[in-house]
Amino acid sequence: MINMNQCARNLLTVNWNFLLQPLKKTQTKCHRCSGTSFVCPSRSQTTATKQAPDPGKGDKSPLRAIDLARKLRQEKSNSITRAAELPMTDQQRRIMDLKRFSLQLQNVHPNVLAKHLRKSVLYQDQHVVIINKPYGLPVKDSTGDTSISSVLPVLSKMMDGMKVRSNSQLLPCLGLEKEMTGALLLGRSQEAVEHVLELNKSNQVQRKYWLVTVGVPVPPEGMIDIPIIERAVTGSRPHYKMALSPIYRMNDLGDGLTKIRANRQSLPAATKYKVLDSHNGCSLVELEPLTGVKHQMRVHMAFAMSCLILGDHKYSHTEKLAPQKLPERVLAKLGLEQSKTRHLPLHLHARELTLPGVGSGTIRVLCPLPKFFTQTLTRLNLTFPREKDDKTPPSDIV
Repeated sequence: MINMNQCARNLLTVNWNFLLQPLKKTQTKCHRCSGTSFVCPSRSQTTATKQAPDPGKGDKSPLRAIDLARKLRQEKSNSITRAAELPMTDQQRRIMDLKRFSLQLQNVHPNVLAKHLRKSVLYQDQHVVIINKPYGLPVKDSTGDTSISSVLPVLSKMMDGMKVRSNSQLLPCLGLEKEMTGALLLGRSQEAVEHVLELNKSNQVQRKYWLVTVGVPVPPEGMIDIPIIERAVTGSRPHYKMALSPIYRMNDLGDGLTKIRANRQSLPAATKYKVLDSHNGCSLVELEPLTGVKHQMRVHMAFAMSCLILGDHKYSHTEKLAPQKLPERVLAKLGLEQSKTRHLPLHLHARELTLPGVGSGTIRVLCPLPKFFTQTLTRLNLTFPREKDDKTPPSDIV
């Protein structure tokens, strides 16, 4: 039988030895029994054990929000750098260029836009100013966003040398659509604007446009004289489109035309056209509108000539809004896939402006083509005639 008193004395002796000497073992055996007696460590040793860092985990402080934000920004920067270092295909580079063209100058500061327009002035005198309008920028915008009209006061002061007491002004005379590029006429007074409008009503202002079409107009030169009307398009995305409103239709026998009653809401529209070059199923066409109906050139080319303007997504489909669908041969030449055609800008450029009788003699301005336009011409192997007074090569103004 085990003597319990003797075991207790042995345990007490072990505890005293533990306090007097450094502890090397946390347990000891009784000499007279096979049981094991565990020794409780002191309070100071327990506290030291809790405060000692774990060598496996290391001493890490909690991650703050600002540190996390910096880490995310650094990771994003590294991913962009790695993406930039990867070799880009010609198709990817083309798509990036088209995206940049479609977004350029749409969300810039008004002063930056005014400086850009100051550099793009093609002609100026005491009555009118002609600038090269960038792509994707509206002339007027009722929503309050940046537009050409919103920066004209700043541009006027820049042209007068930033004089504090300057009474000059700039007013839009003949506008261009948001997706169009080219020669934009501005008046330096209200009287000049009214004079230009009177000249335009009597067809004394001559404006010629260059465009790239998908298809070749037949015959290569002629006149399109078909009224246009605005109509509503129903469906998942209701919208309005301009459409043809002809006064003639094919008779029942199919061997002639029958005159029908014209719609009272239709507007007369006439456009001269001339094919400058054609290749790969596409054409470079020159248009001269004789009337000023909304979207007149786009409607006449799409529905009257069945030759869509490249990048005209609005009139690519009659009953819906969808990106333009291009033939495989044209896609191959442009270096695009069908799913990326939505990035194609409208290839419609105000190339020439002739204005008589404003102050001095006749004013004639040739506007350089935007960069994306010249790139498309090169890819489609389309060439255009250079005129003698066209000394300025196609610029990079978008």
